[in-house]
Amino acid sequence: MDRGQGKNQRSRICLLISLSALFWFFVMVFHFEGDMIINTAAIPRNLMRRTVENRSDPCGGRYIYVHNLPPIFNEDMLKDCTTLSPWTNMCKFTVNAGLGPPLENHDTAVFSSTGWYATDQFAVDLIFLNRMKQYQCLTNDSSLAAAVFVPFYAGFDVARYLWGHSSISQRDAASVALIRWLVKRPEWRVMGGKDHFLVGGRITWDFRRLSDEESDWGNKLLLLPEGRNMTMLVVESSPWNSNDYAIPYPTYLHPRSDSDLVIWQNRMRRQRRRNLVCFAGAPRPDNPKSIREHIIRQCRKSNSCKLLECGWDSKKCHTPTRIMKMFQRSIFCLQPPGDSYTRRSAFDSILAGCIPVFFHPASAYTQYRWHLPKNYSVYSVFIPENEVRKKRVSIEGMLRGIGRERVKEMREAVINLIPGIVYADPRYKLEKTKDAFDLAVEGVIRKVRKVRRDILEGRGEEQQEFIEQLSWKYGLLDEGATLGPHEWDPFFSKPSEDSGFL
Repeated sequence: MDRGQGKNQRSRICLLISLSALFWFFVMVFHFEGDMIINTAAIPRNLMRRTVENRSDPCGGRYIYVHNLPPIFNEDMLKDCTTLSPWTNMCKFTVNAGLGPPLENHDTAVFSSTGWYATDQFAVDLIFLNRMKQYQCLTNDSSLAAAVFVPFYAGFDVARYLWGHSSISQRDAASVALIRWLVKRPEWRVMGGKDHFLVGGRITWDFRRLSDEESDWGNKLLLLPEGRNMTMLVVESSPWNSNDYAIPYPTYLHPRSDSDLVIWQNRMRRQRRRNLVCFAGAPRPDNPKSIREHIIRQCRKSNSCKLLECGWDSKKCHTPTRIMKMFQRSIFCLQPPGDSYTRRSAFDSILAGCIPVFFHPASAYTQYRWHLPKNYSVYSVFIPENEVRKKRVSIEGMLRGIGRERVKEMREAVINLIPGIVYADPRYKLEKTKDAFDLAVEGVIRKVRKVRRDILEGRGEEQQEFIEQLSWKYGLLDEGATLGPHEWDPFFSKPSEDSGFL
């Protein structure tokens, strides 16, 4: 009897020692901050299965946990809004939940009665956070979260230092401080940040400084090891990286109800369009690869092309009424690259029911995979920029060759895209319609769900032979297809030399 008790006691001691060793193993794994490599053996799999497989809860698999960040990462920037841009008084654009000042409706020939604002094209940081506040599946229990949102105003932050004489330490300060804060949180340690996402309402190149030279552009948020683990939503993503996804630039319309959208869509269906084609923009004489000068030259020679020429001293292209009126009266809207691949104008043209004409696949097709159809010919026209540059194509001639019925079908497809490319007014709620915010959150959740599933099944990127420099191709693949040569390979072959944007 005494011997049996001794054996049991020794067994219990051994068990306690084993459990203690296992506990400290997990502590060491999750305490290692900033490591890009996630130890998949140390991930709490029961917790992950609970998140992925829960079907009984209407919000199961859709919950979002929002970090409660110190105000220096968001609210304090708005209090000091005069510093957000050296060119624009951003204070007036942060009102009305980030929508900006309301547009006057005296010109009812252009706007409908409600929902129109002079929204700044880089205001997505604020709009997205305010939309998140009314998301129906928020949770305070991070163990239920399908994804974790980081409400950092990344775009506002970097914009303060893009121009002028700021040092790289100033540009990187908030990003580095944010990472230090995040990696100390238990929510981060679950997946090393791979279930975290944030919004930077600017183009990706503003967050990808390639060196520590003071003259180099932007900060390095997306190049930090921890930043590479998170998903960042930007208005223009990198074709050669996998940690950012493009979401639409904000337009001028922010509907308050589903009926606001239906009324506007029907109005665009009835709209008379007198111009075959139009272009609003300025040439880029300092960029030898730009085709804008060729487009402007062709437009000037045509009686069927409406041209709105812009310049640094011109306010015409910053007047929503003038831009929207021209787009509404045109069948096709030309959307060549500008300072970067993408343009807010592309979404303004879709809002106006004008069929966009793109000249580079990175202007839309490899960008907004959650918001635009994979089959781009359904809603747009593609003219390779090299054909224009080498004067081998007449833009007007090519557009005139599209039959009337085909144009009608394309315009209907464009009008049907409107709900998914606008951001609803955060102070109201759409009942049935999914806006750009909704589609972006669904896209993030799908991505995180796949990462979780791959981890649970023991699949990492190394097993899948993922090639990050070919990220642009993966979004174009059909299910089950593998990478191979693509007709767009020449557009993305040498990003550091030929893109003109890096």
